[in-house]
Amino acid sequence: MDDNFPFVLLEIILALGIVSLNVLVCATVYLHKELRTITNFLIVSLAAADIGVGALAIPFSVVLSMEYMLCFYTCIFITCFPLVTTQFSILLLLLIAVNAHLKIRLPNSYMVYVTNRRLALAVLLCLFLSCLIGFSPMMGWNQFQQYVGSNQTHTASERSMAGFERSVLANYLPRSRRASDLSRAYFSHQQVTSNSTTRGDHLGCCSLTSVFTPEYLVYFVFLGCTLSPLLIMLAIYADIFRVVRGHLRSSKKWETNMAWTMLLLVGIFCLCWIPINAINSLKLLCQSCFIPVPLIRLAVLFSHMNSFANPLVYAMRRRNFGAALRSVLLRIVHCCPISTVLSRRHKIHPETG
Repeated sequence: MDDNFPFVLLEIILALGIVSLNVLVCATVYLHKELRTITNFLIVSLAAADIGVGALAIPFSVVLSMEYMLCFYTCIFITCFPLVTTQFSILLLLLIAVNAHLKIRLPNSYMVYVTNRRLALAVLLCLFLSCLIGFSPMMGWNQFQQYVGSNQTHTASERSMAGFERSVLANYLPRSRRASDLSRAYFSHQQVTSNSTTRGDHLGCCSLTSVFTPEYLVYFVFLGCTLSPLLIMLAIYADIFRVVRGHLRSSKKWETNMAWTMLLLVGIFCLCWIPINAINSLKLLCQSCFIPVPLIRLAVLFSHMNSFANPLVYAMRRRNFGAALRSVLLRIVHCCPISTVLSRRHKIHPETG
């Protein structure tokens, strides 16, 4: 636990920061009517996915780092949920890229094709696909046999210990007590056996690698569901910049700046998630290679940093959004109990101020 304490502490701090910043983004769009646009609706959806990372995915990651003995089905849910939030973020980034592309390509008929109803359905579809992809190991693509196999040695030792106890009782106890104590030992052995059958057969050391196969993490999650959408996004943004090049009307300038902001989000996503995916790929291609545990934990922290960086990008790249974020933050600070107490004290003793 001592060597795991810095990782757990950093994860807790990061989770609090992620939830606070992304709740602030949602509150800002809700309180400022001028920000209630289609693009910002997608940004709020992305912030909701990041809230899921801070509120659930990071605590689950902390549990996985402890490597507790858990039931297989509990462990696989804990490991699958972060995949759902990650995939939801990827699909939302892809949806934002498609939305920006339609704005550039179809400026006159954009509002005809892109409606609030269709956009909400698209977000729900992204969520459904994310759940389908993230929870796919629960449908059979997992390491159930290897997971429960690690517990068979423990169960066998319990059974041998029960047999040893019975032999000791049979040889050394007086004849008057032998029958009753043998009966008690027999029922104790039966209870151990039944408990191991009903509960122990599904127990194992819970971690990411004990549940997922390396092929699933690399071929399906990384190459199929992460790298492919990111390459599609890069192609879309390349086409956007090709179209607006040389057409620098004011509306096009705004849309180009927005495209650069979204492209920056994609770049940050790649930088944050490349380390952990590179480690998973190395484990598959070089199974004899040793990867230090601190390096793995650092890669996990980098992946979670993505959810913390997104709101900062909105505030830095979009002036109106950043100003609205600051105004809401100041409103929250002024409404906190400390500010209220200080203001009341100032009214009671005005000569001190």
